[in-house]
Amino acid sequence: MLDFKIETLKDKHLDDVMEIEALSYGKHHWSRESFESEILNSASSYLSAVNKNGKCIGYMGIWKIIDEAHITTLAVHPDYRKNNVAKALLLAQIDECTKYEIKYLTLEVRPSNKSAISLYEKFGFNSLGVRKNYYQDNNEDALIMWTKDILSDEYKNLYNKIKEEIK
Repeated sequence: MLDFKIETLKDKHLDDVMEIEALSYGKHHWSRESFESEILNSASSYLSAVNKNGKCIGYMGIWKIIDEAHITTLAVHPDYRKNNVAKALLLAQIDECTKYEIKYLTLEVRPSNKSAISLYEKFGFNSLGVRKNYYQDNNEDALIMWTKDILSDEYKNLYNKIKEEIK
């Protein structure tokens, strides 16, 4: 049983989000203003994982663009990693995508972020390219990852398997 709930990211979560940003990304993280703008953007969907004390322990954002969703950010407080928070956020965003008949998810990730790559691969993402010198802090490349059609029966089976694993 999960000891947190998934809800829409709101202004009240932003102090916690900024703490997670600093812990996850160091000096080169999004500003509070960026999050304020993103949660008001009608083309985006931002979700938070909130513990029983009302603290935001993780968050994830997507941009919905026709039949694809671009994952803009996904982070979990270090104290809550390995507790299915990221998986629950991904599952909830996939639910959101299916409501809008979005077929594909895409993202960029650092090749050095092995744990994130492993998570995304579990969700059926494949690396289909590289953006050279993508990250401004150290000019690290970014892997471009995509899913197959998330509306397909094959993907629904994968989704259901992951959902069962985290119950």
